[in-house]
Amino acid sequence: MCDNPMKPKAYKVIKIVKDTDIEWTFRIEMDNLPHAGQFYMLSLPRIGEMPISISGIGSNWIDMTIRSVGRVSDKVHDLRKGSTIFLRGPYGNGFSLSEFKQKHLVIVAGGSGVSPVKPIIDYCYNNYNDLNKLDLIFGFKGSASILFKNSLELWKGKFNTILTIDREEKGWSGNTGLVTKYVEKLKFIDKENVVVVLVGPSIMMSKTAEKFVECGIKENQILVSYERRMSCGIGKCGHCRINDNYVCLDGPVFRYDVSKKLID
Repeated sequence: MCDNPMKPKAYKVIKIVKDTDIEWTFRIEMDNLPHAGQFYMLSLPRIGEMPISISGIGSNWIDMTIRSVGRVSDKVHDLRKGSTIFLRGPYGNGFSLSEFKQKHLVIVAGGSGVSPVKPIIDYCYNNYNDLNKLDLIFGFKGSASILFKNSLELWKGKFNTILTIDREEKGWSGNTGLVTKYVEKLKFIDKENVVVVLVGPSIMMSKTAEKFVECGIKENQILVSYERRMSCGIGKCGHCRINDNYVCLDGPVFRYDVSKKLID
């Protein structure tokens, strides 16, 4: 008898970090490590299920950064170290890290979109010689919503890192404005050698991709990751279908020249 692909497996929470008031990172023991950009379906018995991307990958663990915004996520925030959590996956195509070798990589992420790109940056941090260059642009609504502050300080020491919040705020002396404002500040020596990764709200990815195209970066050099409500994760329910594409199978990572043709 074949295993039921919809049956979740129990895993242990081994660490919890409170990144913001509503966004916590849960470290989970894992025997089946995913690729950066993939996601799991997380469930709690008698509560529900939701898709969650991976914000960290270790030798025998993964991190999931979860925002408390609904029934399931609220209950996840009631968990403590040693609690049991249920997962099935990983699903999706994810990012191919080998594609970034000896490239000028640019990562632009907005809000919770920083979570799925964090494993890429962690890899680049630990394998710096694999890259030609790495530029990071992160945008948050306000200073209280900034994720991974400790990691950000480390990344700033090695990579060109631009952090911005949407508007001026009392006590904030850093950058303000949308991420699109800072694309034109990047310097491209060899535009053919550039790969761009965009993760965030659809409108942010679309506008930012347009900025890169204006700078001379080709559409097929830009990768976007869709944050979309997925249910089955295996292409059966149709919740994530766009045209003939299923985000859970064909994505969530798409090249921009493909994704711009997808009509929701």
